[in-house]
Amino acid sequence: MPTVASTRTKSDRSLIILAWIVTALVSALPDILFSEITGSVPAWMVFAKLGILAGMGFAALRFKPFRPLLNFFTVMIALFALLELRPHFNFNLPFLQNLFGASVFDKRMQAEQTGKLVVAVGMILILFALGYKRKDFFLARGNLKAPITPVQVLGFPKSEPWTKFGLLWSLCIAAGLGVVLYLGMKPSASLFVKMLPILPSIIFYAALNAFNEEMIFRAPMLATLGPVTGSLNALWMAAYFFGISHYFGVPSGIPGALASIFMGWILSKAMLETRGLFWSWWIHLLSDIVIFSFLTMGLLQ
Repeated sequence: MPTVASTRTKSDRSLIILAWIVTALVSALPDILFSEITGSVPAWMVFAKLGILAGMGFAALRFKPFRPLLNFFTVMIALFALLELRPHFNFNLPFLQNLFGASVFDKRMQAEQTGKLVVAVGMILILFALGYKRKDFFLARGNLKAPITPVQVLGFPKSEPWTKFGLLWSLCIAAGLGVVLYLGMKPSASLFVKMLPILPSIIFYAALNAFNEEMIFRAPMLATLGPVTGSLNALWMAAYFFGISHYFGVPSGIPGALASIFMGWILSKAMLETRGLFWSWWIHLLSDIVIFSFLTMGLLQ
């Protein structure tokens, strides 16, 4: 007869496997497979994902062994529902666009980021409703000097404070991304000059996008999965879910997805180890400034 400890270990392992399976099924992976095989993503895909999550949520309510994952299923249902509802509302607000001069970038970005902010606020409210406190889902500055956990295989052999690690890697990631985007686009010097007056708008929307995406895609997963699957599994699930969606983003394809999974790992690591938002937001911000700068130059061509 198994002991209580061994039973708990088996139960925890089963929950980890289940969480990974559900995360894979509702991630962008099925979309990628359909896109590559058939050339398009079927319109019913999002509803299939919602169905999986609703079914798992119902199972967690009915069967006690699944119950520790109920909050995870709940926030993921909320995520997909809010993202599906967002396009049905008009977030185009000319007075906000005019704050930064109503450039082509403002017209392209304002409605998108306002809609994302509504989703982020919705996710925050869901977490509060589930009983999480602000610090439980990292809506706090955190300990900026917290030490990193070394990961030798990934090139982080020693513990050092996030004040050093975060600053260095935020610059390295942004610079690397800038080189890749420059080589892909090769904008002229005149485009850089035309982009400069729009830089305040770029920085503002990059800061807003970084906050939105951290609160939409990262904090809810880490907060609900961490206590059940352990921090390491939660970190990699959040990194995978965030990163693989960039297969269709910038940069795109398999290289873009892999780079974004690594980026998601850094951001999740920052959030978990500092128990706060600042360093994940800061690293995300600098990368978004680079991406939005090249996006703006593309719009100005």
